[in-house]
Amino acid sequence: MYVLLVASAFNSLTQRVHAELRDHGHHVAVELALPGAALADAVRSHRPDLVIAPMLRTAIPEEVWAAHTCLVVHPGPVGDRGPSSLDRAVQDGEPRWGVTVLQANAEMDAGDVWASVACPLPPVGKSDLYRGEIADAALEAVLLAVERFASGTYAPQPQTSGRARPLLRQDDRRIDWEHDTTEDVLRVLRAADSQPGVRDDLLGGEWYLHGGHREEHLRGRPGALLATRTGALCRATADGAVWIPELRPRRRPGGPAAPKLPATLALGDRLPPLPEVPAPPPCGPRRSNWSDIGYDEEGQAGFLSFSFPGGAMSTAHCRRLLDAYRAALTRPTSVLVLGGGRDFFSNGIHLGVIDAATDPAEESWANINAMNDLVEAVLTTTDRLVVSALGGNAAAGGAMLALAADEVWCRSGVVLNPHYRLMGLHGSEYWTYTLPRRVGPALADRLTTEALPLSAAAAQGLGLVDRTVPCPPGDFAREAQGLALRLAALPATASRIAAKKAARERDEAQRPLADHRRAELALMRRTFFDPDAPYHALRRAFVRKERPAATPFHLSGSAVRPRAVTGLAAPDAAPAPDCC
Repeated sequence: MYVLLVASAFNSLTQRVHAELRDHGHHVAVELALPGAALADAVRSHRPDLVIAPMLRTAIPEEVWAAHTCLVVHPGPVGDRGPSSLDRAVQDGEPRWGVTVLQANAEMDAGDVWASVACPLPPVGKSDLYRGEIADAALEAVLLAVERFASGTYAPQPQTSGRARPLLRQDDRRIDWEHDTTEDVLRVLRAADSQPGVRDDLLGGEWYLHGGHREEHLRGRPGALLATRTGALCRATADGAVWIPELRPRRRPGGPAAPKLPATLALGDRLPPLPEVPAPPPCGPRRSNWSDIGYDEEGQAGFLSFSFPGGAMSTAHCRRLLDAYRAALTRPTSVLVLGGGRDFFSNGIHLGVIDAATDPAEESWANINAMNDLVEAVLTTTDRLVVSALGGNAAAGGAMLALAADEVWCRSGVVLNPHYRLMGLHGSEYWTYTLPRRVGPALADRLTTEALPLSAAAAQGLGLVDRTVPCPPGDFAREAQGLALRLAALPATASRIAAKKAARERDEAQRPLADHRRAELALMRRTFFDPDAPYHALRRAFVRKERPAATPFHLSGSAVRPRAVTGLAAPDAAPAPDCC
């Protein structure tokens, strides 16, 4: 079928629906619901068989849903209605939730039900759930609804009852630091972790707090700032304390939206002298406390985990992770696993920190070199096998970091975006070596210019991924651990390590890694230090959440109805742009 996705943004769920529908043989296009855009005219020009709204903040116009079957993905069980469904579920501590695919009509979220799937809600952040359990349930429900629609025989079920709940506003999210327990505070923070954040008064200013983690040991007067740790801020609750990784200043009237930044960087000179409480050493004894980098070991397998907000890796993040990686290499293991967490693996350089820098060009340059140093360390590891374990999505330089390993394992729900073009960048992280090495130069060129998301299954079919692991998000770390232990125990692993070293020496003789780096960075430097390069405007628009003026052509494609169905798992012959 020809399926048109209508969305407020091409966000993670929309990308996953796009990728998996293509895997199932459907032709898929996207139209963004933008202010001032004539959505009805856009839909009419596509003449789709079916319209699906994976993430839509506004109502579908009547002239659209009256002319086409329009399926809306609602992140709540049957009967739940309103724009803050998942926020309320997390803040209320619901143990289970669900996703409903319903038909658009005149009443928001009240249409007939085509499919519904229940899911657990573990105590993690809303955005993590949205990319994990909620996305898994949404895809199951969407695929079932599409199958039922295609059959032509299924009659959607009317909703006999419902509960419409209003938008969860900042007054409903306010934290009472004097009286709220750590668990209360964490529920509020988790319910707003990525967007919209929790508005709070801090050090004479108004800030939005993003993210939250329990502190096990530090205590103080409720509301007081206690310590810092690698950019995060520790604040006391009524019965304990929490770590807040990121802050965002309140938007000034008429001004642009500010990016989320590491809390200490956002506060700058406002921050009073506080002790820096270091995280446990990456290769030392672990404590049951929060850290964005950790290391565990079992038998001949080491596990270097990391989790940075939004998957963005600043210069400081890259350097600390490189230090941890080098420490892990001193351990007597034959297999080293990178990642393994349930959310983002990496999305590459930290555009927010770059945009907030006094000199964004210099910070861009420092950040990309720090990423390259990390990737180079992985590529030049020849005394053990390195595995990238992706429990969550990866994009741009983060995807190329994953490809530097000997094997790439992905949870089945992962979405990959192995390209840079949409940020106006040629890209680095040795992608001109690692990507063609896996898929060949022609497909490498297509992936980086077509700039469309890939499901884990499609990526495995193309050779980007070696193994997909079908499991819930919370089980991926354990599954990856078991696979790594089995890999370390295989008799062939020692010979693979020896062959790896020989292959690296052959590749180095043919074209040194330094040559790839030099060529890539020459183009990146030219872009970074050209004030008129599109990268700067694209970066600002990205971190400030500015909407595009129109749906990008690579998403909407031609308005002419296609003659045949194409799928990315078996690449078609459509032409791609000549360059990034």
